Amino acid sequence: MLRILFFLGLVFLMGLGFAWLADRPGDMVITFGGYQYQVSLMVAAVAVSAIVLTVMLSWWLLKSIWYSPHAISRYFRVRRRDRGYQALSTGMIAAGAGDAGLARKKKKEAMKLISADQEPLIHLLDAQASLLEGDHEAARGKFEAMLADPEMRLLGLRGLYLEAERLGDRTAARHYAARAAEAAPQLGWAAEATLEEKTEAGLWDEALRLVESQKSTRQIEREAASRRKAVLLTAKAMEMLDADPTGAKTAAVEANRLAPDLIPAATTAAKALFRLADTRKGAKILEAIWKKEPHPEVADAYIHARPGDSTHDRLERARKLQSLKQNHAESSLAVARAALDAGEFAIARREAEAAIRLDGREGAWLVLADIEEAETGDQGKVRQWLGKAVRAPRDPAWVADGVVAERWAPISPVTGRLDAFEWRVPAERLGQLVESVEDKPVAPAASLPMVAVPVAPAPPAVVTEAKQPVEEAVVEPVAVPPAPAEASSAPATPKPPARPEAGNGMAAAVGPAMVAPAPVLDAPPPESDETEQQPIRLPDDPGVEPDEAEGEEPRRFRLF
Repeated sequence: MLRILFFLGLVFLMGLGFAWLADRPGDMVITFGGYQYQVSLMVAAVAVSAIVLTVMLSWWLLKSIWYSPHAISRYFRVRRRDRGYQALSTGMIAAGAGDAGLARKKKKEAMKLISADQEPLIHLLDAQASLLEGDHEAARGKFEAMLADPEMRLLGLRGLYLEAERLGDRTAARHYAARAAEAAPQLGWAAEATLEEKTEAGLWDEALRLVESQKSTRQIEREAASRRKAVLLTAKAMEMLDADPTGAKTAAVEANRLAPDLIPAATTAAKALFRLADTRKGAKILEAIWKKEPHPEVADAYIHARPGDSTHDRLERARKLQSLKQNHAESSLAVARAALDAGEFAIARREAEAAIRLDGREGAWLVLADIEEAETGDQGKVRQWLGKAVRAPRDPAWVADGVVAERWAPISPVTGRLDAFEWRVPAERLGQLVESVEDKPVAPAASLPMVAVPVAPAPPAVVTEAKQPVEEAVVEPVAVPPAPAEASSAPATPKPPARPEAGNGMAAAVGPAMVAPAPVLDAPPPESDETEQQPIRLPDDPGVEPDEAEGEEPRRFRLF
């Protein structure tokens, strides 16, 4: 557009100049070779303009003829390059769509039209086509070849990282991620993988520096960076708590400042302060987080703040904690446990029953069973409370990727992900307390002995005596084949009915009268026609490892 305006302006100025000469007539006299030439000023101007235009056109024509071979070759070269880029673009689209045949075809066409050294994307298309065809060995070789090119190095590291992740070789994957993070700290995938490696190795300071780098390059938000720093500082403080309480206090207090809702940070900071005899500040931290979210670990750390306290002093501290968060199940349970330790059974029973009314989960019933056993020793009542505990909703626990842990950890034991543990109710128990016998084949009852299997009624019955008649329990017959008089062959040993598995005395709660033991038949073990010869192994001989017997598999990756 500017060139057009410039051309129009030049023509306009020339028109003005010719108009100015036309308004002012004059003559121009030229003497040359003894002759005198006289023309008007307008004719002289037109002649000069024509001469200049002729010279310009002649120069352009001579230049075009001189450079015509180069121009023609450049035209064909550009046309060839355009065709190559068109083929490369089509091949990349085909690779993204999963069309391996078209991707391979367009890759070959692009290589004919464009030099691979000139366009590195051809290497990427070649590797993608190999992956689509299932030739992962060739794809890894192409990614390794990319490492020699500075422009393609990060792409090659990314490809090798994904291949190592696909094969489950976490060592190789993190090696490539670390190399990529050194070359380009802004790469999110490389920084995340390197962070997982540092946290699994317990290199908390290096992991903290990496989080700071992520924050400075704006890979993660400020809030997410603060949360990660708090988790790493908490892990560092927990590791230093026994050896260096002062350093643990500094790290844990900083973690509590960055993430006030992180319970392990608060409890670790309080424990470090308690060890340094700063009970007031540690209690203040625990009281602040208790008001936000009551947690059993917070209650335990608060109640046992001073090791020399008596059981009644701990009960008073539990009452103080309850006053900060009233009408909450955790507050009542904290007082109930402290009262049980102090021997105040009436207070413990009242608070346990209050916790059951507020949140009738498993832990409250177990506390009530402990109180019953300590106060009265009534095993029937104890079994009743244990039975209700088994059927009650589960208590919250630290859960990460389906793994339930007793203690908080900074990373997941399954995936290595940072800050994976959450305080929540785990998944419900799988299976049933009593194995159903409806799907089992039943033989005629007249010829087979009977085994009593309990079927739990709607209201669970309380069994107080072990010698209660079997007829009072609701049972269903399960036929068990009897043993023959003379065992010429191996008789089948009846399988006893599955008894419920539950902790905290559940087996005792079922009672001996509810499940009659199945008869055990004395019979020799079945003899096989072909006896397998087991190798004789000395007690200290660990045997031959499978990898040694079959030969070690060659390493798929080369760590550069």
